[in-house]
Amino acid sequence: MTFAELDVGPELVAALAKQQITEPTAIQIAALPVLLAGKDAYLNAETGTGKTLAYLLPIFCRLDAKQEATQVVIAAPTHELAIQIQRQCCDLAQNAGWPIRSLLLIGGTSMVRQIDKLKTRPHIVVGSPGRIRELIGMGKLKAHAVRSVVIDETDRLLVAESLPAIRAIIQATPRGRQLIFASATEQPESAEAIATLAPEVVMLRAGAAPVNENIEHLYLVCEGREKPEMLRKLLHALRPERAMVFVHRNETAEKVAAKLAHHQIPVADLHGASDKRDRKQARDDFRSARIHVLIASDVAARGLDLKGVTHVVNLDVPTRSKAYLHRVGRTARAGAKGQAVTLMTGDEVRLVRRYERELGIVMHQVRVCEDRVIAAEGPARLDQPVRPVTKRW
Repeated sequence: MTFAELDVGPELVAALAKQQITEPTAIQIAALPVLLAGKDAYLNAETGTGKTLAYLLPIFCRLDAKQEATQVVIAAPTHELAIQIQRQCCDLAQNAGWPIRSLLLIGGTSMVRQIDKLKTRPHIVVGSPGRIRELIGMGKLKAHAVRSVVIDETDRLLVAESLPAIRAIIQATPRGRQLIFASATEQPESAEAIATLAPEVVMLRAGAAPVNENIEHLYLVCEGREKPEMLRKLLHALRPERAMVFVHRNETAEKVAAKLAHHQIPVADLHGASDKRDRKQARDDFRSARIHVLIASDVAARGLDLKGVTHVVNLDVPTRSKAYLHRVGRTARAGAKGQAVTLMTGDEVRLVRRYERELGIVMHQVRVCEDRVIAAEGPARLDQPVRPVTKRW
């Protein structure tokens, strides 16, 4: 099936082609007819399957560019995800040649400037629930013409901490507007909230396997205190084009980034760079391969679509299988291949069986030997690293 057959207009089809997107994914095929009909829907699909475009394309199709009013509100749990969504809105509009305006509304930036930009009456606003609710409450963001409200990363937003803000946003919009929910995983708490907010929601699920089959899952056993040094050796052995390293705590990210930088490994700490401009610079440097390693927490990386990630490394081990799923989903996106390597202590190895059982994957134990990653049980080499960098760092 093609985008044209899904009733996506020729300008948008051409816009997608400029981004090398020519065939719809399974979740897009499922979502477009439902969302174009204006129905409430919940999009549930694994990471990297195009959920953002699955709701943006029908939203763009239904927008009235001549109406000088905000028609779409998109809420996201992190600033990075909101920035990513808004960038996609800008790219679609520009590549299609459509005069559709979008505006980013997140905390940590000048509210005065945001209020001034709202005077341009953007068609789409994207941001954090708290800032969006605040601006609606002040009467600066007019919600009377809103046609669609999107709750992205639903399992993160429909929880006790942020649910009041989401309810306030929805209540400020006209009755009959469309509600769209999107997430890679499902939680009982968010499912209950969806049932209350949208009793007639259409459940759209795509993808039989919870984990991308193009990901090779590896684990390496070492002492906890040895993990930073083992990470350094692992990165030197793999020479990844782009690797994301996951940790639990901010201070761990900062210390590990400093250690890797000391050994001339091009690295940035996404979570530790608290300044908005520094965070943007870290993402841009990673995308352009000026740096090859990005250290982040689950919160910092949630929902980010950083293209070309060849490797994911779990320095701190996720105790829940769903957390592992989210992390490794940063690699092998859009049909590419990738490797996920988890550094485990002897006590943490028990989690291997849990991941395998609950996620339906197979994990292989490896070790680093003389700048090579080899099977733990023998000298046989694993497959060559995915898209290795030929030049030295």
